[in-house]
Amino acid sequence: MRHVLPLLMTTALITTAVAADNPLLRPWAGPFGGVPPFDQASPALLAPALEEGMALHLQELQAIADNPAPPTFENTIAAMERSGRALDRAATVYYIYGSTLSDDAVQQVERDIEPKLAAFRDRITQNEKLFKRIASVYATRESAGLTPEQQRLTWLVHNNFVRAGAKLDASAKQRLAAINQSLAGLFTRFSQNLLADESERFLVLQSEADLAGLPESLRAGFAADAERRGQKGKWIVANTRSSVEPFLTYSTRRELREKVWRTFVNRGDNGDARDNNALIGEILQLRAERAGLLGYATHAHWRLEDSMARTPERAMELMEAVWKPAVLRVREEVADMQKLADAESAGIRIEPWDYRYYAEKVRKAKYDLDTNELKPYLQLEKLREGMFYVAGELFGMRFSELAAGTVPVYHPDVRVWRVDDAAGKLVGLWYFDPYARVGKQSGAWMNAYRNQERFDGAVTTIVSNNSNFVKGKPGEPVLISWDDAVTLFHEFGHALHGLSSNVTYPSVSGTNVARDYVEFPSQLLEHWLPVKEVLDRFAVHYQTGKPIPAELVAKVERAKTFNQGFATVEYLSAALIDMKLHLAARKDSRIDADAFERETLTSLGMPKEIVMRHRTPQFGHVFSGDGYSAGYYSYLWADTLTADAWDAFVESKGAWDKDVAQRLRDNVFSIGNTRDPADAYRSFRGRDPGIEALMRKRGFNN
Repeated sequence: MRHVLPLLMTTALITTAVAADNPLLRPWAGPFGGVPPFDQASPALLAPALEEGMALHLQELQAIADNPAPPTFENTIAAMERSGRALDRAATVYYIYGSTLSDDAVQQVERDIEPKLAAFRDRITQNEKLFKRIASVYATRESAGLTPEQQRLTWLVHNNFVRAGAKLDASAKQRLAAINQSLAGLFTRFSQNLLADESERFLVLQSEADLAGLPESLRAGFAADAERRGQKGKWIVANTRSSVEPFLTYSTRRELREKVWRTFVNRGDNGDARDNNALIGEILQLRAERAGLLGYATHAHWRLEDSMARTPERAMELMEAVWKPAVLRVREEVADMQKLADAESAGIRIEPWDYRYYAEKVRKAKYDLDTNELKPYLQLEKLREGMFYVAGELFGMRFSELAAGTVPVYHPDVRVWRVDDAAGKLVGLWYFDPYARVGKQSGAWMNAYRNQERFDGAVTTIVSNNSNFVKGKPGEPVLISWDDAVTLFHEFGHALHGLSSNVTYPSVSGTNVARDYVEFPSQLLEHWLPVKEVLDRFAVHYQTGKPIPAELVAKVERAKTFNQGFATVEYLSAALIDMKLHLAARKDSRIDADAFERETLTSLGMPKEIVMRHRTPQFGHVFSGDGYSAGYYSYLWADTLTADAWDAFVESKGAWDKDVAQRLRDNVFSIGNTRDPADAYRSFRGRDPGIEALMRKRGFNN
């Protein structure tokens, strides 16, 4: 012990000295257990902070590896949990800049640092002395008196090291590290190409005639966006989903719909310097080689080993079971749309840029529901209040907005709420960044700035939700579509998953769960949007303040399975291509991504009227990192759980049943990755889920 102590003290002294020089490395100061120092951050500080953070973390881990004392959970696994805190703080700010404030300076940092981060991660997992200690603790985990959470954490750490190549020989480790560094560079290039196409390719509407069919709220948003880009008096349809989809739904100008659609679906696929197809081929080839080095048949087999599905075959079985009925439903939907177009003497065959437009017409004809009627009742701020209401009713959480300036934020659009439990105890902070802007990734997502933990004292979490709504003029409410409202609740479900966490160790906290399980809590929360109490209180008209009419809500309920063929095929085609690409990829040949996509969709019988939700050249989930690679099926897998879990409420006292909500919190939302997710779900539901509820939810059971 006398040998170890000075080494640990030296590391602590180095940490303090470096942290004093770079604010991104210092322990977070301020209220609420400390908050990110966005007021002191800048792109120039990112690379130095990450470099120093990596060096410090390696020193800390080497001290653990060199400890002469016999390996124990406390001096090895718990010590690893304590390490890397300075790097975690710097990385949090770095990833926020990359996703929400990406400019030339930030992108240069990404190009330089991502291969270094990959090499750093490999240096950890390839540290033989460290892994030997981990393996020793793992071997005795069941006889050493560890708590169930400690046993689970030990298993996870050991499993992650083995899956990252800790048992390979020296030459294989060297090649693995080279592959990971190459992939890191390719991921960065892919995401930056995509961001450039989303930021710089857009449609400028020149006259009122170009706005035909668009609701006033959409026109105002497009005008405000044009003014922000220096084109006052015009209107801009940004190349992001939140702008494109409503334009395709309402614009009566078919030639403009086609332009907007082509610009959107061809992101990353324009045959120029930003074309991503060649990068995809390289990524797939390197992933296949890496999987082989690690002893797996394919990248898909490697990725799914520690998921709920376990194997690609099980994931494919679920996808194929849903694919055929979904395609059959699309044929029915297209027939309905074509009949309506023919009745209007449109003289067209339904094309992909017509689908949303004519689906909306069919919805109105079949259900007397015009989704444009919903929009005046769907105010972003009121729906945010509705989400808070749901969190309060289900889990006893209370949200209080902090006055501007209470904590630093990285952009003026960002607002912050304190979150307390029913007893008034601090749970964490919730940051909200709702609006689109140049340099911000498209889509919607949740981040955890800090994970909840309590093994060295209670640490509360900090989470954020990020969206890309079109910001209106100052003082005007932002009206959103029903689909965007669903997405809003979805992402808030992720936030609640993080805020509900009640575990000891940060690595198993919050949303740090299997990829095909993490979408379960978020998709489940979507079910509370159409609940009567939520709509009555929070879906109020932006001008009159009157609640949404009961007859309009009834129309929404009757139409809830409408267009599910489109929604399912659009998503599932992307999930199938993802899986099939990674099952087909080989280290000794390079896949032509464009041709593979085209030929595979043909073999699947993809309806020509629909395009994949994410075509391969813009599939950031899969090619901007490993996160969802061979894992986009996860949304469908999780929705199987979601549909079955919602039935638990329906079968009892309804959406607000306190007993079911308590079981949900105790067995799903609060436990992070401290238990096997299949076991945790059985504890909540009393059995395994079946596919019946999913098929019923999507209207494929008749």
